[in-house]
Amino acid sequence: MGMSSSPLLRIWKALLLLQFVTGALGWGKEGHYAVCKIAESSLQFQAYLNEDATAAVKELLPEYADGDLASLCSWADTMNFRYHWSSALHYVDTPDFFCNYDFARDCHDSSGHRYACVTAAIYNYTDQLKSEYHNPGAVTNYNLTEALLFLSHFVGDVHQPLHVGFLGDLGGNTIIVHWYTRKANLHHVWDTSIIESAMKDFYNSDLTTMINSIQSNITDNELPLWGDCEGNQTVCPNVFASESISLACKYAYRNATPGSTLTDDYFLSRLPIVEERVAQAGVCLAATLNRVFASKVQIAESRR
Repeated sequence: MGMSSSPLLRIWKALLLLQFVTGALGWGKEGHYAVCKIAESSLQFQAYLNEDATAAVKELLPEYADGDLASLCSWADTMNFRYHWSSALHYVDTPDFFCNYDFARDCHDSSGHRYACVTAAIYNYTDQLKSEYHNPGAVTNYNLTEALLFLSHFVGDVHQPLHVGFLGDLGGNTIIVHWYTRKANLHHVWDTSIIESAMKDFYNSDLTTMINSIQSNITDNELPLWGDCEGNQTVCPNVFASESISLACKYAYRNATPGSTLTDDYFLSRLPIVEERVAQAGVCLAATLNRVFASKVQIAESRR
């Protein structure tokens, strides 16, 4: 039997095509790595110093990660075919041309199952980590390592504007454009192409250089602005989703009609948005983990 007719090869081709069409892969490996690397650094920022969170994260990571959360920040994407139910948890769609997000209206999968969306997933995995950490004697079936990795990934996803896009075009997946000379869907442009082009054009194709540049632009004032949640909430994904759909309407969809060619005008005006959202996701993740793993003393003090 020739390779071209191999059943295994056909399966892999189908899986690759499915990934391209559904676009459930978040920022892409580079974007997710950047989010988690910024979060790891943010955990050490003076204003957010939290030894409990740093220690808890390292304890939950598998040994082969060598204490590096960023190295596994794309893990959730590799689980879509093992955990089929998780595919719907990477995004949430709004009705077409609705530039606002509403949890009750929008948080469901394509079959109408409620709470199958990225914002509900963030609440869920945050609660799993928090309940287990603060009730160590409780009997649960939670896999806390997986909860940490899902949470870290989904916080990145919800900050990508087209992961809160329109239902009719599946968050830009069915809008076929040209990124310069290459054919791509709009979702992929925001997941991957903008970051890849920026690395090549401005950062000598070095992701670490790009991450350092993004971090250097985070100000002390932005840390609490991006990281805090109102009302003593541990996490606030509805806020993140509302920001993303607003940015999707203002920047992602604008001037990106089917068949259009996106070049420097689009790239250079959207790159600051992408870099800021990566930074915001990193800071939000760090702040969330700090609150999840806060010691009982810190929690009591915060409620005074």
